Amino acid sequence: MEDVQALDEPAAAVARPVNKFFSGQVGEELRGRSLGHPLHPIAVTLPIGAWACSSLLDLVPGNETASRRLVGIGLLSVPAAAVLGAADYHELSERQRRVGFCHLVLNLLATVIFTASYRRRRRGAAGGKLLGVLGLLVIGAGGALGGHLSYAQGAGVFRWEPPPVGMDGR
Repeated sequence: MEDVQALDEPAAAVARPVNKFFSGQVGEELRGRSLGHPLHPIAVTLPIGAWACSSLLDLVPGNETASRRLVGIGLLSVPAAAVLGAADYHELSERQRRVGFCHLVLNLLATVIFTASYRRRRRGAAGGKLLGVLGLLVIGAGGALGGHLSYAQGAGVFRWEPPPVGMDGR
């Protein structure tokens, strides 16, 4: 994916407004400068955890209300995770941006699926649980790309300090 040049145009289209908004001190803080490490990985634990717990509760009859509420909590926490992810997107290289763009698209798709799941659950319509499982599969794929960005491509690693001796590829 990081070699697919066809992703350059849509990835750059996302980067333009992101770069305008997240340059400067605000962007630095949203990237976690004061903390010394990125904030986005911390923020994504709430929607992912809520949605995973919702699917677990779906396995036990009588937990429909709690499960629906967890889907809603996940949806309410998405904006914070998305803003922090956008702040990190600001600093990505072209190859990283390709992967980041696909990460974004999958996570948006998962959010749409969980929104549909929530609406179905709220109306008592069939399919809400199945949509939740589908949403987990999609968010898992998006998360795998996020992991690839960090662990394979080194996005955000050593962003404020030089890497330790031997970690800079020399």
